[in-house]
Amino acid sequence: MPAVLNGSSTLGRTVQTMASHLVRLTLAALTGILIARTLQPEGRGVYAMIATTGGIAIVLGNLSIGRSQIALWPDPARHRALTGNGLLLGLLSGVVSALVTLVAVTAFTPVPAPHLLVIALLAVPFGVAAANLNGIALLRSRSDLANRGVVATALVLNLPILVLSATGNLTVAAVIVCWALAICAPFWLLLAALGPRAMRAGASLARRQLALSCRYHPGLVAFHLLLTADVFLLSALVSPAEVGLYTVGTALLTFSRVPGDAVTQVVLPRQVVEDGADARDVTVRVLRLNLAVSALSAGALAAVAPVLVPLLYGAAFTGSVAPLLLLAPGMVALSLLRPVEQYLIRLERPATMTAVAAGALALDLALNLVLIPRWGASGAALAATVSYTAMAAVEITWFAVTTSTPPRDLLPRPSDLRAALKPPTPLPAPP
Repeated sequence: MPAVLNGSSTLGRTVQTMASHLVRLTLAALTGILIARTLQPEGRGVYAMIATTGGIAIVLGNLSIGRSQIALWPDPARHRALTGNGLLLGLLSGVVSALVTLVAVTAFTPVPAPHLLVIALLAVPFGVAAANLNGIALLRSRSDLANRGVVATALVLNLPILVLSATGNLTVAAVIVCWALAICAPFWLLLAALGPRAMRAGASLARRQLALSCRYHPGLVAFHLLLTADVFLLSALVSPAEVGLYTVGTALLTFSRVPGDAVTQVVLPRQVVEDGADARDVTVRVLRLNLAVSALSAGALAAVAPVLVPLLYGAAFTGSVAPLLLLAPGMVALSLLRPVEQYLIRLERPATMTAVAAGALALDLALNLVLIPRWGASGAALAATVSYTAMAAVEITWFAVTTSTPPRDLLPRPSDLRAALKPPTPLPAPP
């Protein structure tokens, strides 16, 4: 029997998702201020480098299983096996990824604190499995479960940091331990909520998933490196202190992505329906809505940044303002990538998606090598904006040509808000 998505409107679930992400970002901003003021730019940069390395290990270990889940989800008979495979494949590939990352980083990159890197990498298997299970929760229209995972991560990460700061015991090591525990928290929550009845491992389906996912994975890795390579290049070409300035600006701009990310997360089940026309229409509305709200929110943050950054973080971080202003347009472009890619997966063109991401990464690396030595964090921000915008333009053009969508249909309009208020289209109930 059909079941309406939790009986709530798309807008209601979007607001709940936004609220959970705002809780996470608000706590992160508060603790980020404390970390910055206590550890100063260099300590903040060391933390950013180790956390970024852990994040890369999670992406590498993920193997793009989430994309295979999207591609194979329209068949309800596969749901339980996809869930069980997400758990097992996530844990196994996470262990391998953590070990490979540890060897590669320590062999080729100077690490300020190797023992802290080990602590961060211990959380990687749980982070990979949690990402797979979170994707299943969203495909099952359980955005409430995904939101609880977001809040759990925020609380586990930030509350101990607040206590440590208040007691004068905040160190880089303590922050890394909190980060590792926070990465693990959603895994246990998702595992308990989905339960064994929703899981059934399937070896043949796992082989099919791996064959499909590995075709998408180089593109996902390239995209993640596009988002993170500037941190390592800044550290290598300038200093960890410059990384600290850059990451403060990017952290504040993350707030501008909350509305778009929330909408994108909620509409995922409506983009994997069998009817391609319906999926196309949903994608077009989301692109328009994300463009409007992301431009407004990024613009607002950029307008107050010259006053807000020194006020919150201290005079030592005044240098974060220029990178923030230069990166703001890039954040708008980023808000368009995830919804359009959720549709493009339907086209089963992983090589093309990989080529687009790899091209954007190559552009970003080339620009960073030229701009970072001259302008430091500002050069990295400019390179990122150009690369993000180029990638968004290529993928949106691909979508528009494939679906015969006129360019004017992608421009924001008032009717998009009214459409968001409508109840979602009923979808088949999970088995």
